[in-house]
Amino acid sequence: MKMKSRSAGPPDGGYGWVVVMSSFFIMGLTAAVLKNFGIFFLDIQSHFGVLMSTTSWVTSTTIATFHLGAPVASALTLQFSQRVVIIVGGLLTASGMLLASMDLSLPWLYLTMGILQGLGISFAWIPANSMVSHYFVRWRPIAYAIASSGECVFAIMFSPFFQWLIEMYSWQGALLIIGGLQLNLCVCGALMRPLETNQGSIQNAKDSLEDSPPKRAVIFQSSLLRKPELFLYILFAIFAAAGFFIPPLFLVPFASSLGIDKYWPASILSVLALADLVGRLFCGWIANMRLLRNLQLLTMVVTLLGVVLMLLPFSHNYWAIVVFASLYGFLFGCVVALHVTSIVDIVTLEGFDSGLGIFMLFRSIGGFIGPPAAGWLVDETNDCSAAFYFSGLCLVSSAVFVVLADRLVQRKKAVEADICQAAGRQEVWETRQVKVKN
Repeated sequence: MKMKSRSAGPPDGGYGWVVVMSSFFIMGLTAAVLKNFGIFFLDIQSHFGVLMSTTSWVTSTTIATFHLGAPVASALTLQFSQRVVIIVGGLLTASGMLLASMDLSLPWLYLTMGILQGLGISFAWIPANSMVSHYFVRWRPIAYAIASSGECVFAIMFSPFFQWLIEMYSWQGALLIIGGLQLNLCVCGALMRPLETNQGSIQNAKDSLEDSPPKRAVIFQSSLLRKPELFLYILFAIFAAAGFFIPPLFLVPFASSLGIDKYWPASILSVLALADLVGRLFCGWIANMRLLRNLQLLTMVVTLLGVVLMLLPFSHNYWAIVVFASLYGFLFGCVVALHVTSIVDIVTLEGFDSGLGIFMLFRSIGGFIGPPAAGWLVDETNDCSAAFYFSGLCLVSSAVFVVLADRLVQRKKAVEADICQAAGRQEVWETRQVKVKN
């Protein structure tokens, strides 16, 4: 008698923690670099002599390409493996920074720091998130929180480090060195071991192929777009992304406009990153306790984040900015710890890879529009405060769509529970009828 093969389920530990640490470094070498683009903002603007809105297109292009590349990264991950895609991402990010350091023109930065860097970040970031989600079930929230905290830890170090690099080697030399550092993404990718069939059942699996019909290859599930709850979550992503990437970009110019110079504005980004780290770990722990549904918790922290950003412009000295930046960083970390893992609640784990790709694709709309729109408002008003008001309004608006998505998910679960109960009652009734006849 031939035994059926079984696939290895999520180990919830073991080599999974190696995957978490590899993802930790991937987040640091991608998202933390992107988060500190604001340090280069004023240098690039003065070098080319252009408006803030024009300079912000560099970051905006990076963010948009990062998101637009997500479905491609998801599809390639399903076709090949997370390991291969991450290594390719490492080569793309490094190439983008190395070529950007040539300083040919501002459009050249759009191509290199924007498109190449953005695509490389996408190819590294998406598979890393996928690996953590597939290796863990019970500990998924805390595992993802630890992995994503790499962005914060590296951002704390990168803020003063990038400032020092700019002063020592100019912003062009700084980009060259950062590109070299990002080659380490290839090493991180090599550590990503895909989950495979249990070794003890490989031979049985081969034997059972004779009796089993051929399985259809895993493909990108674009049909998930028909889910109304995912559509609402996508609207949340667009509005949230419009406000998400504005504060790190305009915090340094805002602090500089108040007369704070040298390393102090850059230190604000380090404080923000430290608070971000605390927020991710704290919210990951809270989510793991299951005191509230993920979508409920996400609604609360997104709303508070928007309110804090609208209050931040009332700061008129360094320490007031630090307080609001800390609150912003903490709540930002809470949102990051929840908004990706919440996709599983909407599309299940089987649809996670495709769902994440779709989510990131549409989020690119907000990420592409947000920074230039904020830059335009700053140019028109000659006041960096306008950027924070716009960012806060976008985030508060996005929370409405999370509430609606959560209601749909809960309604669907209630309907499924009723159907299961009805089926159970029907089965009990049929069993009794058989006993009566006997």
